[in-house]
Amino acid sequence: MTPQQRPGTPAPPPPAPREGAPASLPDPRTPVAPEPAARWERLALLALLLVTAALYLWSLSASGYANQFYSAAVQAGSESWKAFFFGSSDAANSITVDKPPAALWPMALSVRLIGLSSWAILVPEALMGVAAVGVLHGAVRRRFGAGAGLLAGGALAVTPVAALMFRFNNPDALLCLLMVCAIACVLRALADGRTTWLVLAGVCFGLGFLTKTLQAWLILPPLAVVHACCAPVALRRRFGQLLLAGLAIVVSAGWWVALVELWPAASRPYIGGSQHNSFLELTFGYNGFGRITGNETGSVGGGGGRPGGGGWGETGLTRLFSSDMGGQISWLLPAALILLVAGVTVLWRARRAVDGEQAGQRAEFLVWGGALLTTFTTFSFMSGIFHQYYNIALAPYIAALVGMGAALLWRRGGRSAAFVLAGTVAVTAGWSFVLLNRSPDWLPWLRWTVAALGLLAAPGLLLPVWASRRVAVLAAGLGVVTAVAGPVAYTLDTVNTAKGGSIVTAGPTVQGGMGGPGGGFPGGRMRGRNGGVPGTGQGRMPGGTQGANPPPQQAGKQGQFPAPGARGRQTGRTGFPGGKGGFGERGAGRMGGLLNGSKVSDRAKALLEKDADEYTWAAAAIGSQNAASYQLATEKPVMAIGGFNGSDPSPTLARFKEYVAAGKIHYFLAGGQGGPGGGPGNSRGGASQIESWVKKNFTKVTVGGATFYDLTRRG
Repeated sequence: MTPQQRPGTPAPPPPAPREGAPASLPDPRTPVAPEPAARWERLALLALLLVTAALYLWSLSASGYANQFYSAAVQAGSESWKAFFFGSSDAANSITVDKPPAALWPMALSVRLIGLSSWAILVPEALMGVAAVGVLHGAVRRRFGAGAGLLAGGALAVTPVAALMFRFNNPDALLCLLMVCAIACVLRALADGRTTWLVLAGVCFGLGFLTKTLQAWLILPPLAVVHACCAPVALRRRFGQLLLAGLAIVVSAGWWVALVELWPAASRPYIGGSQHNSFLELTFGYNGFGRITGNETGSVGGGGGRPGGGGWGETGLTRLFSSDMGGQISWLLPAALILLVAGVTVLWRARRAVDGEQAGQRAEFLVWGGALLTTFTTFSFMSGIFHQYYNIALAPYIAALVGMGAALLWRRGGRSAAFVLAGTVAVTAGWSFVLLNRSPDWLPWLRWTVAALGLLAAPGLLLPVWASRRVAVLAAGLGVVTAVAGPVAYTLDTVNTAKGGSIVTAGPTVQGGMGGPGGGFPGGRMRGRNGGVPGTGQGRMPGGTQGANPPPQQAGKQGQFPAPGARGRQTGRTGFPGGKGGFGERGAGRMGGLLNGSKVSDRAKALLEKDADEYTWAAAAIGSQNAASYQLATEKPVMAIGGFNGSDPSPTLARFKEYVAAGKIHYFLAGGQGGPGGGPGNSRGGASQIESWVKKNFTKVTVGGATFYDLTRRG
């Protein structure tokens, strides 16, 4: 049964032909205006957005400063407009973070308005999540109806990795929102042929580049191809529109890049993550093609291609279904792929001149499907740095395809559509059972409940072929519950567990999780029995805290952990039992503090704050995470030697000596980290040589369990 055949649904009147429109094409304005929203739909959308907001704001401050690497840069940007512009790690502008700064700007403005706190940093991220759900709902609803929009928006809201990142301060939250907005604009351009929408999409892609560089452009090729083939305007105009959109991308991203590259290097911060102080090098190297090939000079892994993924997990088509990744994103991935194939098949023969609405629906399947397949393939086979939370990029594409495909087949009716829907529910229930079975001690009843619901819903969807519609509606409802039960449970676990550090994951502990820094370090297990990530400090601490970063109110207690007694054995700072003999003990290993900040005692904080205004930097520490902890505790600039990995050649030993001679740095914090990957920063006169020189020449001071060297007092 087609939408036009459904009882009670009046057919829209045909639009008047536009003057000068080609006779062989329908008026491109035909599908633009959807039916006005009914009262129930407005209320349903409001409820969806309110529930999403409550979910993402729930106990938000429990995560403290979350990823202190970015929080320190936010604090710096709230103090210095120069640091704001460049994305500097400290207000004195020694070095930038290893990403462009757009994701930092909303958080820094929030901190400027209401002061430094966990809420000021994380609330903008949560609001981005609510906005992404709303924009996705609107984009899907235009052609597929209210039910499809609500299903898509709800599916995005409860995707575990989305709930994780929209409550965290990594750049991925803003990138996800911008990609949803970009696709929504492309779909509007496909609907009415207006150039303005495509230019706005280009602006979104440009801002996406300023958020996470080339990752924002992964989906550009399929979107450009679909527009070139399907836009309801003459072919020549389509290519002209694409050129204007490309110009919008260049302008909206290039202004900042041009200023940074043309700015005299001596008067701006060093570009973190690069080995030659160049943002273009960072873009195409460490943050660009190096992520694909594994040749990431200066990274934790040390550069050099690693066939099969090496320390970042095995590559291949099954990567995103593995123990490391599956529970983050893949709950509805099989359903999205099935419904993509079904939707394109059903609509394949639609002709724009005759079946304009169906042709438009097909174009939208191609847009969302192209974005999904391009991102899925890239993530599956990239050999460089890859973390579980990157999968948020897939969440809106999966959610859109599920909402669109389910609505299309439901409205179409018939035996074939019923069989596809029933099969989709059965596959989803089976895969949910597998994912839940990877955490056998966590809500063991849930996997059996999901399986039982699937056994009821799938056959029930076949009954409309010979039974009543009421049974079909009940079966459809059970199918939706079956599909979202697992993700909802994972999401609730995620929002009830504080997160901290550079590597975070959604949901409970899983069995069989392997892979190096994507979930630990090369050769290590992803998560221990306490839910932790060996080598990262991201353990599920007693009291429900995941990660090493304490909330702001606890950050002044050196070495303080919650009282023992929850899951598993308490681990050291970096996840190794006792924190000794590995990377955990301060100063014992070169990786201590690489992925998580330290805990700053009240005495150490007081030491750094004393006379801090007389110096450009209150202290210097190897690695951004170590420096960030002390900067956030004191709100004074702390120099991050070597950037995030401690491997950037900034500053050189000679330059550091100049700073010390000029009285610009008060203390050097011992026991920082330097990534084993090396690069010029570690191997030729970088962080390790600075530390050796300091230890030989200056007075050692131990305060609150932390070791400092007073750079104003020769030893």
